[in-house]
Amino acid sequence: MRITILNSMKTKQVFEMIYMKNNGEISKRRVKVLSVSKETFQAYCFLRGTKRIFKINNVLAFVPVFYKERTVI
Repeated sequence: MRITILNSMKTKQVFEMIYMKNNGEISKRRVKVLSVSKETFQAYCFLRGTKRIFKINNVLAFVPVFYKERTVI
């Protein structure tokens, strides 16, 4: 998981993640990774609208967000 998070930081792409808080609560967040340390990473959280620190071990899923252009017919 750490390698995927590191790669997302390098590509500066927005990712969607499923995250489990320490109390067991699960949330779905859209983030852009800013920095990565040994056990945590800092990311801009679009849900909260601010920079947050997340534990790598608490990330359950981490997938890229792809934006599709809408065509006008």
